[in-house]
Amino acid sequence: MFAASCLASCCAACACDACRTVVSGISRRSARIAYCGLFALSLIVSWILREVAAPLLEKIPWINHFHKTPDREWFETDAVLRVSMGNFLFFTILAILMIGVKNQKDPRDSLHHGGWMMKVISWCLLVILMFFLPNEIISFYETISKFGAGFFLLVQVVLLLDFVHGWNDKWVGYDEQFWYIALFAVSLLCYVGTFVFSGFLFHWFTPSGQDCGLNTFFIVISLIFVFVFAMVSLHPAVNGSILPASVMSLYCLYLCYCALASEPRDYECNGLHKHSKAVSTGTLTFGLLTTVLSVVYSAVRAGSSTTVLSPPSSPRAGKPLLPLDNKTEEQEEKENSKPVTYSYAFFHIIFSLASMYSAMLLTGWSTSVGESGKLVDVGWPSVWVRIATGWATAALYIWSLLAPILFPEREF
Repeated sequence: MFAASCLASCCAACACDACRTVVSGISRRSARIAYCGLFALSLIVSWILREVAAPLLEKIPWINHFHKTPDREWFETDAVLRVSMGNFLFFTILAILMIGVKNQKDPRDSLHHGGWMMKVISWCLLVILMFFLPNEIISFYETISKFGAGFFLLVQVVLLLDFVHGWNDKWVGYDEQFWYIALFAVSLLCYVGTFVFSGFLFHWFTPSGQDCGLNTFFIVISLIFVFVFAMVSLHPAVNGSILPASVMSLYCLYLCYCALASEPRDYECNGLHKHSKAVSTGTLTFGLLTTVLSVVYSAVRAGSSTTVLSPPSSPRAGKPLLPLDNKTEEQEEKENSKPVTYSYAFFHIIFSLASMYSAMLLTGWSTSVGESGKLVDVGWPSVWVRIATGWATAALYIWSLLAPILFPEREF
């Protein structure tokens, strides 16, 4: 017994030393990667608790205080929301602390890039604390999470528009025949993929013998967007490019697919329902991994995007009253006076919104019923959010083309 106790103590000490070594090795350049890793860890914790924590939550009196114990799915959703709320508060607090950071000389710059042992401990304490909160607070967080998740989807659309226009401008800027041919080839590939994909959508989600008018409407509207994008982009007054139009067409059709695939598995027009009982753990893991990569990319891209939020410029440092003889100190002072390369506050806000979005994905927008409770992002609310996102994407892209014409005196 004594030997086992000593072995456990040694293992715990080694684990602590390992964690301390890892967090101390996080540099300024790898800070954003570390935040992404912490966010990915929160999703993994949410996933695990979603699967195993229900029996434990049923025994906690301030959570299960009902006269009749709810279904297991209620406790699964509750576990995900509590972890998500802890993650949301962690990044929201950091966002508030980072408001107004303009240059690296600000003491809060060190807080953003360092202090990782304190951050990890604070994150763990916040997540644990969420399991001591009453159900009413969690219910309120669930409500606002739906709006936060929708706002995060809009941020993704803005980032995609920024990326596509930047991609097109870069290739056109080379002003060489090779890059023009590359633009045409990529555009043609996107359009071919769009129309082939639309054929699969009709095959999967409008089966013969079923009244699937709603699904047909969704697919047809997406195809109408494809033609509208091309006509507006090629109009002489717009002077647009076919590459952004083709990429946005493919993306809108992808959002349509995500919406239709999120329909309940017992819905007769969902062609994927035939495979609902064959969904494996590997498939669900792949779906969660895809979600992690999507959310992490959006957060990193948003934090460094100059279109979403330009980095604040730092004021010029005044000259010292007495000259410094030590060149090393001068160089260090100059280095610390550099402006930050992206908005720290906005970076953490994106992670806060992403926490809400991931919670909605893992809970099926908190409306999972029956077998759907075991699937990620399934349910009618998810369908309509995806459809609305696709329509908002179309509206924003068309606006990005027409706004310079309608308001020529403004910069876009």
